[in-house]
Amino acid sequence: MRIPENIVELIEKHQAGHATAEELRRLNEWYHSFNDSETELLTAKTEQELNDAILNRLLTTIQQVPVPVQRTTRRRWQIPAAAILLLVITAGIYALLQAKPVQQELANTKEPATPVKVDIAPGGDKAVLILADGSSIILDSATDGMLTRQGTIKVEKLNNGQLAYVSGGKLITENDEAFYNTIRTPRGGQYQVTLSDGTKVWLNAASSIRFPVLFSGAERKVEITGEAYFEVAKNVNRPFKVRASSSEIEVLGTHFNVNAYDDEATIKTTLLEGMVKVSVPANAEKGTTRFLKPGQQSGVTKAGDISVLNNADTEEAVAWKNGRFQFRSADLKSILRQISRWYDVDVIYKGNVNLHFSGQLTRNEYVSSVFEKLALTGEVHFKIDGKKVIVSP
Repeated sequence: MRIPENIVELIEKHQAGHATAEELRRLNEWYHSFNDSETELLTAKTEQELNDAILNRLLTTIQQVPVPVQRTTRRRWQIPAAAILLLVITAGIYALLQAKPVQQELANTKEPATPVKVDIAPGGDKAVLILADGSSIILDSATDGMLTRQGTIKVEKLNNGQLAYVSGGKLITENDEAFYNTIRTPRGGQYQVTLSDGTKVWLNAASSIRFPVLFSGAERKVEITGEAYFEVAKNVNRPFKVRASSSEIEVLGTHFNVNAYDDEATIKTTLLEGMVKVSVPANAEKGTTRFLKPGQQSGVTKAGDISVLNNADTEEAVAWKNGRFQFRSADLKSILRQISRWYDVDVIYKGNVNLHFSGQLTRNEYVSSVFEKLALTGEVHFKIDGKKVIVSP
């Protein structure tokens, strides 16, 4: 069996990020046609076994596709990228542009090459709520309903696991006492909270938000560490400000993502809707202020310098909120930083691994499955040892 030329072109467009919705639909239909036309795949007992069988079939097929010498603009197929893109849980890889064997060991290093036997489950909804008096509530184990009351605000855990601050209809004045709470997620955790003004906040793993249970005065201000996505309730008379390390983001009502992990080189603010102002208060004399429009992303360095990227990949920025890892020519170390936070593992490097990947992976599968896909290049190997992941070329 051979892959039709029109399908090859669709895969190339998908890999380059230029495929239209209609082209993606056609590609998806072609992929799912394997379920009906390849009877040997129907012996698979689970969806994972079916996907593995389809993957092996695709790899074998793609290896048979000749490279047209008359088209100098067409590159040889990079087998892992093409195959995994067809499996929806894409993990396209910009590594060597030549075919790899269908079966590849996960570990082929100086250490014994043994298959992964110990596995690690993905993260989930986990967080701790730290109240104004210093007491704490473990949110993932708390029952639904009202957790506590602070002043005129009730703190409720909804039946979908989210946390909400609910006002009792009392008019909020500047004289009301401000109670500050903190929600902190561990590595391997995430959480969603609705603040008292209606603003929705999603926290990624190893992140936190500090906020008043009542927003009073001329502005609404919160502080975050790690990564958070905001859908800010609009209030033209009371701007919403987010303090993330050295940077400050000011909005009236908008959707944006802030990545402010300490181990990342820059604080990234990606705007999806509305307008925000990004500044570095400590460097106010430098005039370090930028206004972002939808589709733009700012980067604040540790030195306090601000840059703006136009046409940012907004889907990549918020993929974590939608249950995915998504990369566009990202280096392996930055990818593994995300994986280490979500799976609560420590990454150890043995040797220099310089690879870049593009594509997407789901965040709801076991870590061994993620590493198996990344290892399809044959250029990197992973070994799980308890809560440690050893990476080697």
